[in-house]
Amino acid sequence: MKRVLISSMVFAGIALAMVCFTPASVILGAGQTPQRGAPPAAAAAKTAPAKPTPRMADGHPDLSGVWWGGADVGGPGFSAGARVTGPSYTSLYQPWAAEKAKTLSDKDDPTLKCVPVAFGTLNVSLYSVGAVGQIISTPKFVVMLQETFHGYQLIPTDGRPHRDDVPPAYRGDSVGHWEGDTLVVDTTNYTDNTWMFAEGRVSIHSDALHIVERYHRVDANTLEIEAKIDDPKVLTGPWTAPKQTLVLAPFDMVMSLACTGVETQTLMDGAAKLK
Repeated sequence: MKRVLISSMVFAGIALAMVCFTPASVILGAGQTPQRGAPPAAAAAKTAPAKPTPRMADGHPDLSGVWWGGADVGGPGFSAGARVTGPSYTSLYQPWAAEKAKTLSDKDDPTLKCVPVAFGTLNVSLYSVGAVGQIISTPKFVVMLQETFHGYQLIPTDGRPHRDDVPPAYRGDSVGHWEGDTLVVDTTNYTDNTWMFAEGRVSIHSDALHIVERYHRVDANTLEIEAKIDDPKVLTGPWTAPKQTLVLAPFDMVMSLACTGVETQTLMDGAAKLK
């Protein structure tokens, strides 16, 4: 399939005009488009009967594939996923965290310095800052790859506990287990210097962040993801992210996108001018 690098956009509202800034997730995170003339993945899935969920040799669902919202960001067929209808993550801030958030703005977004998010800009951890991700499943490990920042997560599913010999990490430390046909991923041991979301969405968290995700491959073309986020140092209670439904992309590899900080200098300069 032909693969085209495109930009996602973050929108900043400025008085008397709407000005679009190309954020960190733009130059750094990207998707691909299928060969010209081919229907978006979402449309193709609707025109053909759903195939059964593929399975690994051990009988568990095979989650392998490149998953996205049906097209490149802003392209025909693209879906940004389910929106938050209940309390938002930031609405659950403890008083001190709410006050801290008021002191931060676009210029403080860690992704402008090539630092990934702890969760995901589109409420999909698999995406991180971007809008496409790849899963590689084996009976003992599930590997999740993000295009942005060369991100990855290694998730053992053989029953081992969280590691106690590694320092905190941007994406935490994950272990997984199967509950029927659903993969449950438990992630802890985060650093406290990232945001939950990117593109200027102030969303601090602490090193007590704990995320539990549930991955269910409904059929060959559809992946549902649920997530529950808890941070007793920052939130007044757990936050449940909206269930996200991803579709299988018409290509089998994500791209390698570098981030050195040089590409984002103009973004940081522009963000610093915003009040």
